[in-house]
Amino acid sequence: MNHAGTTTRDRAGSSRQDGARPERPTRDRRPRRPRRRERSKRYRRIRVLIVLPVLATVAWVLWASPLLSVRSVQVDGVASLTVDEVREAAGVRTGTPLLRVDLDAARERVARLPQVSAVEVTRGWPSSVVVTVTERRPLAVVESGGQRYLVDAEGVLFDTITGDPPAGVVPLDVRDPAPDDRATRAGLAALASLPADVRARVVAAGARTGEDVTLTLAGGTTVLWGDGADSATKGRVLTALLAQLAKGTLDPATTIDVSAPDAVVLR
Repeated sequence: MNHAGTTTRDRAGSSRQDGARPERPTRDRRPRRPRRRERSKRYRRIRVLIVLPVLATVAWVLWASPLLSVRSVQVDGVASLTVDEVREAAGVRTGTPLLRVDLDAARERVARLPQVSAVEVTRGWPSSVVVTVTERRPLAVVESGGQRYLVDAEGVLFDTITGDPPAGVVPLDVRDPAPDDRATRAGLAALASLPADVRARVVAAGARTGEDVTLTLAGGTTVLWGDGADSATKGRVLTALLAQLAKGTLDPATTIDVSAPDAVVLR
């Protein structure tokens, strides 16, 4: 017993009653990060070992395998050209892996064909190349160097013909037919401005310069067109005049002058 009147046992019992717990040995709580890092490295190595062969296989299938190679060359949009002519120009070999086909080179080769105005070359997965052609539309036929050529609205001479021109294609008499020739461009502008049914009535057109285009209609009527300016307006005026002449609301005329479309002269 101490001086306060309590024993050692009493003090121990009082301490337990106050909620104090006896101390226990502590566990070793060292960080486990090194183990986690090792596991992460192993997983990464496994993923690499799996992914690399898959990527290599995919690359081989796309770049070298016959599984995705060209089996056919499809040609769309041809009229005067043949499918074989376009295929030969494209130069795409069957058996070539699609991914290795040079689309730009094929497009450039097809574009060199005189009849081609525009061309698109695309891959048709899984086994074809598609060549879509827009051909030039003949508007007139001209003579150059002893041969007769079809010419489009841009003045490009793109094909030779013998015999009668296609329906709606008008013989155009100019000295030097070419895209940059003023007479050629003026004559083509006049023809392009006419509706198909009116142009079908034009049997000949001619121009010595870029300012004196004339059209000859079936029946012998001459149309004085002038230059290529305001061709759209001249075309509308001529179409309306021909409709009135057909109805008999205007006196017959052998010459129609639309060179100044706001002051038309019939005689």
